[in-house]
Amino acid sequence: MAAGRPRGETLRLPVGARVVRALRARAGYWVSRTAVEPLEAVELDDLLARHVAAGIELRIVPALAPLWERVIGSTLEFSGIRLRNLGSRPG
Repeated sequence: MAAGRPRGETLRLPVGARVVRALRARAGYWVSRTAVEPLEAVELDDLLARHVAAGIELRIVPALAPLWERVIGSTLEFSGIRLRNLGSRPG
């Protein structure tokens, strides 16, 4: 694998684990009221290639703030939990 390619990890959980979607239905938060031990951690290599293979459009922008302003002004359901390093917002 080429150096610098984005990678990720996902956890494979046991079938029947009592894990439910919480908060906003489409925001991607999954919680459990009891401890769930993952079966394994699965490494996802070359995330860019995976997105291309899935037909997902990616955009690289110099700053997220203008895009974020458009998202929060839209009718899209969204989550901004990972935007703490967004920087200054316009205006």
